Amino acid sequence: MPTLLRLDASIRTEGSRSRALADLVEAEWLAGHPGGTVRRRDLVADAIPADAWRLAVTAGWTPEEQRSDEQRAAVSLSARLVDEMAEADAILVAAPLYNFGPSLHVKTWMDTAIADPRLAPGAEPLLAGKPTVLTTVRGGGYAEGTPRHGWDHSTPFLRRILGDVWGLDLAVVEEELTLAEV
Repeated sequence: MPTLLRLDASIRTEGSRSRALADLVEAEWLAGHPGGTVRRRDLVADAIPADAWRLAVTAGWTPEEQRSDEQRAAVSLSARLVDEMAEADAILVAAPLYNFGPSLHVKTWMDTAIADPRLAPGAEPLLAGKPTVLTTVRGGGYAEGTPRHGWDHSTPFLRRILGDVWGLDLAVVEEELTLAEV
């Protein structure tokens, strides 16, 4: 049975435009994969601890017998995040633009996952070719010709990690002016 791993990074649960856009992608995926299942990770409701990346990375420099309990837990979490992606048949990441950059929650997830040696730059491409959709929303206008063109520092970063570093077969669905009414 095919599995979609869905990750949500919006701080809003009700009225979230990135979650609504991801709902559309999820519905289309389920329509194309009858009997498929969706495994969810809400990166806000079940936030990755801010120090997990630091602890996982420093554990890599520390002999196993000298690692702290916190380092062991961070290494385990990092491996679990990578396992979730590896076990899924497809991935959906819903990540809004916040303060001109990636959401703290999605960035912490990525940093912690990339601490696992299986995803480190230069590692054998574990996730290469896995179908992935990034849905991203921006409250304002950032298109070419607008005053804030080039201010979206999230989407290029997410493309770089998901597509270039991890080798995922990435499609990006973007929506702008989601806060036009305010």
